[in-house]
Amino acid sequence: MLIRLLTSAAALALTSGVASADYTLTILHTNDFHARFEPISKYDSGCSAEDNAEGKCFGGSARLVTAVEAARGRADNAILVDGGDQFQGTLFYTYYKGKAAAEMMNKMGYDAMTVGNHEFDDGPEVLRGFMDAVSFPVLMSNADVSGEPLLKDKLRKSVVIERAGEKLGLIGLTPLDTPELSSPGKNIVFTDPAGAVQAEVDRLTAEGVNKIIVLSHSGYEVDKRIAAGTTGVDVIVGGHDNTYLSNSSDSAKGPYPTMVGDTAIVQAYAYGKFLGELSVTFDDAGVITAATGEPIIMDAAVTEDGATKARIAELAQPLEEIRNRVVAETSAPIDGDRAVCRAMECAMGNLVADAMLDRVRDQGIQIAIQNGGGLRASIDAGPVTMGEVLTVLPFQNTLSTFQTTGKSILAALENGVSQVEEGAGRFPQVAGLKFTWDPAGSPGARITGVMVQEGDAFVPLDLDKTYGVVSNNFVRNGGDGYSMFVSDATNVYDFGPDLADVAAEFLAANAPYKPYTDGRISQ
Repeated sequence: MLIRLLTSAAALALTSGVASADYTLTILHTNDFHARFEPISKYDSGCSAEDNAEGKCFGGSARLVTAVEAARGRADNAILVDGGDQFQGTLFYTYYKGKAAAEMMNKMGYDAMTVGNHEFDDGPEVLRGFMDAVSFPVLMSNADVSGEPLLKDKLRKSVVIERAGEKLGLIGLTPLDTPELSSPGKNIVFTDPAGAVQAEVDRLTAEGVNKIIVLSHSGYEVDKRIAAGTTGVDVIVGGHDNTYLSNSSDSAKGPYPTMVGDTAIVQAYAYGKFLGELSVTFDDAGVITAATGEPIIMDAAVTEDGATKARIAELAQPLEEIRNRVVAETSAPIDGDRAVCRAMECAMGNLVADAMLDRVRDQGIQIAIQNGGGLRASIDAGPVTMGEVLTVLPFQNTLSTFQTTGKSILAALENGVSQVEEGAGRFPQVAGLKFTWDPAGSPGARITGVMVQEGDAFVPLDLDKTYGVVSNNFVRNGGDGYSMFVSDATNVYDFGPDLADVAAEFLAANAPYKPYTDGRISQ
């Protein structure tokens, strides 16, 4: 099936000739919220109360409460859904795990969400606690959870809800590579997303449900493939790769919605910066005849709900002492934008990789490799608080040191650049080495040169030599596809200091820190 994007002409065609028996539904949606209960800056990091008062901040649960209520008021029928990854990203998650997310989502009246990969960051136990606390279904169709006692009788593949007398089928999707991205444990078997969706569509259709919405934490490109490779899916509400879709912004990846055949695909960036609002009209057969909308930016024009703001402030009290402690100063913004750090050398990647290597260099370690997906925000110029550092590095990863061969390091770098087109988090930020790569090459054959620092000089990587490497415990244990660091590593120690502490101490020791790139990664 050819992918056809929604054009103005197509939109006009879709909206013509709507019959009186047609059914219109407004789908309100969020994705990749990542515990951003408080407003965020333009860098997607924390935003001060002063900047918020001056109208410089975005998002936050208090704005979302206001925006959701207003959007429901505009709609005859509305649902509110989430595309996954409510967990992880700020001290709120570190301290409360899923409890704060459950409270806020219940307050807003979500109808369903899908499991994101980060919902497994603390294993099935924390996910189950969250599911027990929320008043709506949490869904995941593309996995066999029958072997996981905490989830087998709780986690559903799909659910049917009713609005204005019509049945809506909702199906959940989680990344196929979740075992590489998070910590679901060994009892869950993940399966192909398209096949899982089609199986649920067929089952729901047999039950007389002809309006089907997939909540897909799978990424924009996967969503387009699912739409093209299945039948019966009306809407895909996406997540995972923080895609911004819009009909008015030059920075959007595609139109809102993106149409693939008769399937409307939407996503609303991340961090609560936007509330997606899609109006869909179905004919009697459940076929979309119109699909229009636009993500609503949660800027200062959206008033914060007073009660919600007060509750967030109450939840924040135990966190204040930790996050407000100034640990360093930076002379300029440190760029940690995911679009940069997952595709090329970035200033935040250099900072973190340099900090890792600096900490353990005296242990015979020569090379640092940090996955770009582990860098979650930028830091603005001026004083740097521990809260900002923890927003960048929220996963409580520890330093892992080990020895491995040059051949394994080359394989690791090939893995790191193998999925750049998809914005995958495995892109390697490095220290102690330089590498060049060719994006036009086939995955697995893109690295064109590697040089390792020895003293003040850089020499070619020796495939047969053993090198000392530092990474984080997630990568060392095979996360983001780095399986070679499981099978080929010796003298492993996974229990070093917390990566956020290492970065904070490095910043402090080099204050005022001057962000930089130096060409260590090139094409």
